[in-house]
Amino acid sequence: MVSANGEFELGFFSLGNSNSWYLGIQYKRAFGTVAWVANRDAPLTTSSGTLTLSSEGKLIIQNGTNMTIWSSSSSKSLGNPVAQLLDSGNLVIRTYNNSDTGLIWESFDFPYNSLLPGMRLGKNLVTGLDWSLKSWKRNNDLSPGIFQLKLDISGYPQMFLWDGSARYLRLGPWNGVSFSGVPNWGPSDIFNSEFVLNEKEMYYKYDFIYSSGLIRISTEPDGQIIRYTWTDGYNTWKPSILLQPDYCDAYARCGEYASCNSNSLCSCLDRFQPKNVKAWSRLNFSEGCVPEKQLHCSDKDGFVQQLNKKLPDTRRSTYNLSMNLKECEMKCLKNCSCTAYANTNITKEGSGCLIWFGGLIDIKEQGQSPDVFYVRVASGASSSSRARRIALIVIVTIVSILAVALIFYLWHVRRYRKQNREGEMMENEIDDGREDLPLFDFRTIANATNNFSSNFKLGEGGFGPVYKGVLENGKEIAVKRRSTCSAQGTEEFRNEVSCIAKLQHRNLVRLLGWSTEEGERILIYEYMPNKSLDYFIFGDTDQRASLNWPKRYNIINGIAKGLLYLHEDSRLRVIHRDLKTSNILLDYHLNPRISDFGTARRFADSQTEANTARVVGTYGYMSPEYAIEGEFSVKSDVYSFGVMIIEIVSGKKNRFFNHPGHNLNLIGHAWTGYNEDNLMELIDVPIQESGEEHEVYRVIHIGLLCVQQYPEDRPDMSSVLKMLSSKVPLPRPNQPVFFTERRLNEANPSHSQDGFSICSQTNTFFAPR
Repeated sequence: MVSANGEFELGFFSLGNSNSWYLGIQYKRAFGTVAWVANRDAPLTTSSGTLTLSSEGKLIIQNGTNMTIWSSSSSKSLGNPVAQLLDSGNLVIRTYNNSDTGLIWESFDFPYNSLLPGMRLGKNLVTGLDWSLKSWKRNNDLSPGIFQLKLDISGYPQMFLWDGSARYLRLGPWNGVSFSGVPNWGPSDIFNSEFVLNEKEMYYKYDFIYSSGLIRISTEPDGQIIRYTWTDGYNTWKPSILLQPDYCDAYARCGEYASCNSNSLCSCLDRFQPKNVKAWSRLNFSEGCVPEKQLHCSDKDGFVQQLNKKLPDTRRSTYNLSMNLKECEMKCLKNCSCTAYANTNITKEGSGCLIWFGGLIDIKEQGQSPDVFYVRVASGASSSSRARRIALIVIVTIVSILAVALIFYLWHVRRYRKQNREGEMMENEIDDGREDLPLFDFRTIANATNNFSSNFKLGEGGFGPVYKGVLENGKEIAVKRRSTCSAQGTEEFRNEVSCIAKLQHRNLVRLLGWSTEEGERILIYEYMPNKSLDYFIFGDTDQRASLNWPKRYNIINGIAKGLLYLHEDSRLRVIHRDLKTSNILLDYHLNPRISDFGTARRFADSQTEANTARVVGTYGYMSPEYAIEGEFSVKSDVYSFGVMIIEIVSGKKNRFFNHPGHNLNLIGHAWTGYNEDNLMELIDVPIQESGEEHEVYRVIHIGLLCVQQYPEDRPDMSSVLKMLSSKVPLPRPNQPVFFTERRLNEANPSHSQDGFSICSQTNTFFAPR
């Protein structure tokens, strides 16, 4: 059965070599894409099956033995019924002579994993129909998965993503533009959204602006919510991730009156403090925060404005859609149980009143969030005492600033003299490494970067900030300047200059010069316009989509060639020791360049491994023998390379990887998928339709060989390159070492929780054993 516009077809189908047959609606233009499934819980086990329309108006699926395995449910019956597939993709049963009224059943009332234009997501309060989305079990298994996107109508309606019977995360209420927890959900130039809220129905729906286009919103097996738009020019779906769960999305992560930020930490709202300070200092945020001062339940109470945050859980709330914000504030102030208020609709000047009762939970910091809410707090002292206190604070602040300035001046003079002496010594010590490497004067570098202007800043790492610069001859450069608060110092600087100056390879970043003038530690590199690899593979949908499979495959090969040069082909045998996606830079043609050799170690020709009491590196990329015992070798870099392979293929980070079915990190998840022959779930959406499925699987297999537990089991880089460039049979990998981040910290308590430097800009850490 085909819709009149030819966009949709109804029929029986199976996926791949599966013996499970389903009745469903598929797109004709995007052949193989399923829009709706009837018998998702009861597939046919053979291709013998029939679909009939009964005289009462019921669709019935029967198997080869005439057993009914599915039928459409309806409380009504019709005489002379017809079934029709509408141009919207909606399968309806209606009376023969009336196409506009008399519907007794429609597939749009029973959505599966996809929300099509015109479908509703919510609840019919009269009939009890619950319009929700449920994920597939796997990409190649249409049976019901564990995730369900559903509207909760207790309090002000809000959308939840459920994991089985547990609330997994909260998308929040509709604010007139988007769901509060997904600011990029709402109206765009391609579709219009609507949220209906009355005494009969509560639901969200959207309509596509372009009549000739295709769009769908899907709940994926891993919990992602993705909007797909069909692009005729490429004959493929363009994905746009509306929601990709992260650490802070876990429901009520931080307890009451606290918000979760991008550093995966919790902080109390203004005028609140941790309820259990000791637990809070140990990063246990479950008990949340309490007011610094108890409320008076009078006009002495006030409100603190909260910006750029997801609205708190609205299950304990009431609302009035006709009130304005001032009326809402007064209503809250008169109710001793009211703890916060906000507009229900933020469009134009705002309208409607939303009032919370009890503790505020599940708040997340969101940059540029349009939502604003006001939290009730006890007012401070009287105006006169407040003025005296402010005056005292100003005086103490001025005196403190002057004292600190004097101390800093004396410290700076002493440091300047010391660094100048160190610089003179360093020039003598690293002559063996610089050879033809020029020594830049400080004024030239300052002019090139507009005196290290923040507008020229590219980013910041463990050594310090990196700036873009342009020399007088027009040559673009990247300038890495050691920060005064960096944990890395003279040793790392000397190591980088003396090491990388002797290395020349197209997949290594090129060091152009250095400077120690004015007590500085500055490194000058060739400029890489496309930033680092992590910017693309962990970025938004457009950034990730720009790296298709051929480009990712080229990057993997380039990194492998650079590592082979370091390990076997250069004048020095070099162990990088801090390989990670942020240390892979991309040139104009997206070719990879390995960078950051500050912690690298050089080996003699006959040396194969070493041991250190000073472990450096980044959690998630370090091999187990190095993280635990301090033993490192070329196989340590191979392990890091294997982690990067799986991150490049999946578009997810090894650290902080979350999966509803287990507590493993990304490596453990890949190993599970390999053993269960279900690697498709691991693969990043932008490359799933590349048509190179076998090649992608092979690369994951190579990655798993690189992350095996024992160094002797891992291939060297020459073997890895052979595997990547040929079709030689691959050995079966042994089980890698994988564990949760908590277990890693417990196993090695001397390492910091996140390994932040005092600049809070890097994950590289230095720790004694």
